[in-house]
Formats: sequence, C-alpha cells, structure tokens
Amino acid sequence: MRTTALSLLLGALGCQSEKPHILYVLVDDYGWADAGWHRPEGYKEIQTPNFDNLMKEGIELDRHYVFKFCSPTRSAVQSGRNPINVNVLNIDPTNLNPDDPVSGYSAIPRNMTGMAEQMKKGGYSTHMAGKWDAGMATPQHTPKGRGYDTSLFYFHHENDYWNNKMGACHGNPVVDLWDGDGPAHGTNNSWSCSQSNQAPGCNYEDSLFASRLTSIVEEWKPSDPPLFIFWAPHIVHVPLQVPQPYVDKFSFINDKPRQMYHAMVNFVDTAVGNLTDLLKQKGMWNNTVMVLHADNGGPIYGSGAAGANNYPLKGGKVSNWEGGIRVNAFASGGYLPEKVKGTKLEGYICGWDWYTTFAHLAGVTAVDEKAEKAGLPPIDGINVWPYISGQVDTSPRTRIPIGDSLVHDIQSPTLVGGLIEGEYKIIVGNQSQSGWTGVTWPNETSSWNPSNSYQFCGNTSATGCLFNIMSDPGEHDNLAASHPELFDSMLANLSKITTFTPLRGPVSPLACENAMNRYGQFWGPFAHLD
Repeated sequence: MRTTALSLLLGALGCQSEKPHILYVLVDDYGWADAGWHRPEGYKEIQTPNFDNLMKEGIELDRHYVFKFCSPTRSAVQSGRNPINVNVLNIDPTNLNPDDPVSGYSAIPRNMTGMAEQMKKGGYSTHMAGKWDAGMATPQHTPKGRGYDTSLFYFHHENDYWNNKMGACHGNPVVDLWDGDGPAHGTNNSWSCSQSNQAPGCNYEDSLFASRLTSIVEEWKPSDPPLFIFWAPHIVHVPLQVPQPYVDKFSFINDKPRQMYHAMVNFVDTAVGNLTDLLKQKGMWNNTVMVLHADNGGPIYGSGAAGANNYPLKGGKVSNWEGGIRVNAFASGGYLPEKVKGTKLEGYICGWDWYTTFAHLAGVTAVDEKAEKAGLPPIDGINVWPYISGQVDTSPRTRIPIGDSLVHDIQSPTLVGGLIEGEYKIIVGNQSQSGWTGVTWPNETSSWNPSNSYQFCGNTSATGCLFNIMSDPGEHDNLAASHPELFDSMLANLSKITTFTPLRGPVSPLACENAMNRYGQFWGPFAHLD
C-alpha cells in the first residue's frame, strides 16, 4: 500500500517517471500568418488561444524548417533524416518496385528504424493518430510496423473528413482509415456524411483522432510506462471541411476559403487545448514535453483556394521560399526548465531533429543499425535538447540542405534545391509562388495567382538567388550579384551534398486488388503480406 500511495502522489506531482511524456503534434498545411502569435493581439480572424498560451508558457521556435510539402516531411520526422536521404517525392503510397525489396516503395525504405521504435527501446508506450503519409506498401510501412503500439490514421495525403473516402478502384470509392493492423470497419462514417450532411452519427475525422488520444491519456496510470504520442491532425489540409458550429463562428469572414480555413484552425486549437488540459488535470503536464510544428508552409496556390496565408514570408507550400519551408513551431510542457519558459529561440531546428532529440530524452541512441546493415543513409537529425533546455546558447544546427524534386515526376532524382549556411540561403531552380500575399489573404478583391508567379534562380551570380534570411526574412533583397564570392562558395558547397534516389516504381495494381478483395474497400498494405 505504501508503494501504491507513493506512486499516486508522484503521479499527481507530475514526477511519475524520470523520462517525460512526449506529445508531438504535426499540424498539416498551417500558414505562418494563421498563427495567433504572428498577428497583433486581438486580431479577430485568427483565434488560437490555446496555441498562443502554450507557446507563451513554453518556447517559440522561430526558425524551424521542414520540407516544402507533406510526405517528405513526414518521412523525415519518422526516420530522422533530411528528405534528401529518405524521400523527396509527394506521391501516393501505392507505388512499388519489386526489384528493390528495401527501398522500392513510396516514402520510407523498409529497413529504416522508425521514431516510435526508438522510443519503445527507451521504455515508452507509443501512440499515433491522424495523417500518416509515410508509406503503406508493406506491413512494415504502417505505424504499427514503425513501432506504434496503437494507431488510428489514414495513409494518403488527404481523405474526406466526413466519409473518409480517398480515390477509387475501378470506379468504386475506397475508404482510407486504418486502426492498428487492420481497416477501421465500423469506425468510418456512412458515405452519405459530408460537409453539407453533418447528421447525427457523422463523426468529424479529427474528432475521432482527438477522442482516441484522449482515451489513451485518460487510461494512463502512474505505474504505466511514459507516453509518446504522435498526433498528426488532418487539419488544415484540404478539403476545407469542419463542423458547422465552427463555420458559424467565423461567419463574419466573407471569403469562403479563408472562413473555412480559420474555422478549421480554431477547431484544432481547441482540440489540442482539450488534451493538454487533460494532461494538467491528471498531474501529467509537469512531466511532459510538447512539440508542435507544421509539416510545410501554408498553401497559397490556386489564387488562395486552400485558404492559407504566410505573410510576410515569400511563397508557400510546394516552394522553397521561406513561406514554404519555415514553419510555425513551439515547445511547451512542465518538463521544460523554468529559465527557458516564455523565451524565443532563433537558432535553426529541423523537423528531423526531433527523432534524435526524443531518442536522447528516452535514453537511447539514435544510431540506425538496421539501416546501416541495409546500406541506407544514416540519421541526419541533431539532438537539440541542450539548446531548447538552455544548457547552451546556440543551436547545434548551422546548416540545412534544402531538398527538391522534379514536379509531378514519380521517378524524379533527388535534388538539392538550396542550402542554408549561417545567415545566408541560396536557392536554385525555377521557383513558383515568387511573391508575397497581403495581410488579409485570400480575399475577394485580389486576382493574383501565386501558382503562375515564377522566378528563375540560376547557377551564376548574375542569375542566382542569395538572401540573408536573418536580416531579410521576407527574401526581398537578392544578394547574388553584389556578393558573387559568397554565392559561388555556397553553390560549391551545395554541389558537394550527396543524396539518396531509389527507384520507387509505378503505381501497383496490387494496391487496388487488396483494397477491394482483402480489406473490403479500404486502403491498406499490398506487398510482402505473407
């Protein structure tokens, strides 16, 4: 009885384990200007009170970088590698190259060790909910195959928030919703559910994910292992769909995409606030590290049809301008040392650094021996905990190779599209979205389509693109012509960077065959099933 009482007391104090709980939240397509802390206080259109307070109680991570779109960032965070060493292609998870049983698939090679696998080695209970987009071809590509004890998720870049459908096989719609090691039959909604038909029994997908994680936290006991939770909300990716009360709350916005987008942001802010409040109620918050960041910049393409805004940064999702790869981010939680709470860090951190950082908190090495044996690239992530916890004043990361690929080419070689070194950033190639949105975007009076705004960044100082992103974060002043030696030096460094380019193969008919015949019109693994 004495041991039990002591355990309960320690749990109430948030000291139940020397290893912290970790809550890792990856928000989809979250624009820079769509975060409350990047707007003046009281700005009515952006309502993120929980995010704002969590950031103020924690650390604003002002220079956090990722890839310019979904799947490469998600492959990077789960594998601990820069996308140039794991995946730079945003293809569907249905590709297969049978000649390469290690890397001949969409997203992460089979023999790379997942983030959750590392955390399990450190004694964690591991849980995932939301968007996966990091592979589907084999059982090893699923969250369970990558080390998650429980998971409720979808495989593709997106699906319908109300009926969970994504694409079709031979004209028949297919559901994308998976629970652990099988299709989530019975959890998915009726196909009649939609944004215009939110009837009783139609459960909003991000509510399902939030409810699953709420149950995980509610059921946790002080005698249980510490929790590692990876929460990847569908929000704020298209389609722009959200429960009607949230739409009504933003009825004062007359631009429909902007109205829907801000309503969705408010929904996920509320959901995250509910979970962190539960952690506090259970006495777990004092022993929790929370990290939240976006998977890429906000999508501004298509004349703003996706609803996001990255003002005052240049460009957005699918571009290597700052608006595409520098993202909203913060760390919070009671486990953070008091001296760092309420601070702002401007040193570089990348999404793939969390793999190594969390492994450090779990007390395990981030070295990937399984990948090494298969001849795959090693981990790129850097442990940034000494920087975040205030043990050192500068970030250990001073250099960021920026990945790229040929658009819409499923067999594109892995490209290095830019490089950040110190205060400077070089970009190469033809860049879309080469401009800036306004304070209020999208809006009914602007006819600008960022998708049609290109700037060519060549490989000479006369045609190149070089910026001091510390003094000029909006990338207005191109320094290539005035600093030719610096441009040439960075271009030379860029050319020396090695990359990983597996042949992933075409879309496999096995994906549809298994969806229809094995899984009952649900997407799921389709190769190496025996």
